[in-house]
Amino acid sequence: RESFLPGAILTRVASSHIRIGTFQFFSAQQDIASVQALADYVIERHYPEAGESSEPYSALLTCVVEAQARLIAQWMAVGFIHGVMNTDNMLVCGETVDYGPCAFMDKYNPQKVFSSIDSHGRYAYASQPDIGHWNLSWLAQALLPLMDDVEAEAINKAQAALGAYAKVFGETYQGLMAAKLGFATASVEVNQLFSELLELMAEQACDYTLTFRALGDRLASDQEATLAATIFTLPPAFEAWLKSWQQLLAQENIDTATAHATMVGKNPAFIPRNHQIEAAIEEATSKQDFTRFHRLVDVLAKPFTYSEENQAFAMAPTADEEVVATFCGT
Repeated sequence: RESFLPGAILTRVASSHIRIGTFQFFSAQQDIASVQALADYVIERHYPEAGESSEPYSALLTCVVEAQARLIAQWMAVGFIHGVMNTDNMLVCGETVDYGPCAFMDKYNPQKVFSSIDSHGRYAYASQPDIGHWNLSWLAQALLPLMDDVEAEAINKAQAALGAYAKVFGETYQGLMAAKLGFATASVEVNQLFSELLELMAEQACDYTLTFRALGDRLASDQEATLAATIFTLPPAFEAWLKSWQQLLAQENIDTATAHATMVGKNPAFIPRNHQIEAAIEEATSKQDFTRFHRLVDVLAKPFTYSEENQAFAMAPTADEEVVATFCGT
């Protein structure tokens, strides 16, 4: 370092910190006994249902594949970008780890990258589902010796487990996106509707979080405090899409109150925006003032509950506030 920098201790909490890379470590040394011991521990700790299977290691792989698919679908639904999705940063329990370079999108851009070390965009927002599948293929490779004594049979079993990824991811993501638009379930029509919305958002450079929240706010009662009424309005280019959305809600017999309740519970008003985090860190490190930090933590603990007194924490960054890169030390 060119100078002394303030430091801090970050304690990460998860149900375990066993990663895909942990399996790779032993596999690379051809230490199959340790791979098996680790797999047995993961089954006991996280996936006891796999232990009841006649083929526990194939079942374990399936469990991890499905957990990762659901996790990454949730990332995509809220505009989260992990930033460093190498296998050593993917927990087999299906929880998110490695928080430094991660970020939530402001303006919607499928190719958005934040991590300063991701110069080629390998871990861009839209690439995350594919990278998740790639990582799981390495877990499958590590587990092959446990899945069957015949290599060809082990490969077939691994491919079958990996084949569930696309289905689970697709169903989870489509269900989440349907709910973000007020629908009870996904359908061909709903999927087309949210695909068209994302295209509009990209064209108009709309804030990801505020756009979805504003859609729900259009259905709010006059008595409710809404984010859209104060800091964000949808561009005129959305008018035709809005009509299609309202027509489909009516076609599926979903009333305004029901749609609004669904959307409010799926579309956060508050996310950990980069500029807010930067401001909290700056005040804590340079002034030893943790007021903003504690306020931000309190607001983020209730992301779906909007109040005008917390309006500043919902706002998108101005041009000079925008954070374009994140770092492992963030």
